[in-house]
Amino acid sequence: MKKISMILMSCILISVSGCKKYIDVNTNPNQPLDVAEPQILAPLEVALSSKLYAGNVAVIVQEYMQVAALNQVAPNAGTYLMYNTDMNDDWRTLYVICLNNLVTLNAKAVADGKTNYAGIAKILTAYCLGTGTDLWGDIPYSQAFKGTANFTPVYDAQKDIYTTIQSLLDGGIADIAKNGTITPGGDDFFYAGDMSKWTKLAYTLKARYYMHLTKAAGYTAATQAQLALTALQNGMQSNDDDFKMAYGGAAGAENPWQQNFISASTIVMASTAVNGFKTRNDPRLTIMVAPATATGLYTGLDQGLNTIGQLEEYSRPGSFYGATGASNYIVNYSEALFIKAEATLILSGFSSAQSIYQSAISSHMTKLGVSTANANTYIASRPLTNANAEQLIIEEKGIANFLSLENFTDFRRTGFPVLPAVPNALSTIPRRVLYPQTEIISNPQPQQSAKLTDRVWWDAQ
Repeated sequence: MKKISMILMSCILISVSGCKKYIDVNTNPNQPLDVAEPQILAPLEVALSSKLYAGNVAVIVQEYMQVAALNQVAPNAGTYLMYNTDMNDDWRTLYVICLNNLVTLNAKAVADGKTNYAGIAKILTAYCLGTGTDLWGDIPYSQAFKGTANFTPVYDAQKDIYTTIQSLLDGGIADIAKNGTITPGGDDFFYAGDMSKWTKLAYTLKARYYMHLTKAAGYTAATQAQLALTALQNGMQSNDDDFKMAYGGAAGAENPWQQNFISASTIVMASTAVNGFKTRNDPRLTIMVAPATATGLYTGLDQGLNTIGQLEEYSRPGSFYGATGASNYIVNYSEALFIKAEATLILSGFSSAQSIYQSAISSHMTKLGVSTANANTYIASRPLTNANAEQLIIEEKGIANFLSLENFTDFRRTGFPVLPAVPNALSTIPRRVLYPQTEIISNPQPQQSAKLTDRVWWDAQ
């Protein structure tokens, strides 16, 4: 009572208005109604890297691609067991954390005349939409983000989402070209405000999404390849242009892939991936794969087993990708070169693509610190021919895109790499993921009946 009386007395002495401010319980200082662009961008970029690029669905896709394996008795995600509820958090990451804040960032930046922030927002929106539509197919966008006006937006057809992606990337490029006076700094964890690199990223993403449609209905491989090559003229030019997130490695700032594969986890590297390095005599084995702690050997786990082993007997990603302070390479220069090699293959044949393909492998090996002699020996052992060109380009692209969701897209559209059947599999290798249960309940749509083995629009047979 004495304490309460003192507070009331203080309010009287301060004044009525001061007392109201002091005891107001309707204003939360930790949830401001408006924040500046830097305060939106920084946490958004972290979420994109840690939760979208390297979150739950990303791990599951690595199991589909037989890069990661669960040390659990089948059935499990590695044998294609999935429930709609498994995708709840991934959908929330995409829509609530990423896209919703990107829409806000873009609107605020446009209103404030901060064209560089607006450009970044559009480019990241395109990346997020591309990630979402390649996983789920049709997704909401044009009728979404309208506040209370529409809680149940219809889904845009994937074909329309792809048109939107290219429009957003063009808009982002145009915004940056306006040479705004306000540029991000430390709040931009990807490029530290280097807008020329953001522009190169946008053009590289344009090329990526053009190539996704080489077999889509109404599109031709030659047209898409030419569009990709044209875009890449302004795309990434070296490893310095890599779109990556660096992690400090301290507690709370660990690389998310290190967290996905930590000792307490049941996720280790799959035998298909580890044995592939050995079969190719790939000098990247000792860099990209860590030896098993119990044996010192490079050993992957077979998927689909009815037994479990000791986690210490299996490999995890090497320190370049899997250390606490490793970086996430979300889009990299090597990918740009492999896109160029594939597009050149389509338009001009394997002999014209050969040198580009070799430069793509070399760029990745240089980044990893492989010696020139070892890199040259390896590259010479894997020349393109008319029969193997597409396969080798996509296989090598997948190595350079280690742990990327993009590899799942390439597998579906090309059939490479050729993956062995998984014992005890519940179906053939999935070609999408399920729509989340939360979305099915709150926003029922006909597309939500899709099964794991149903193909998305661009995934033509």
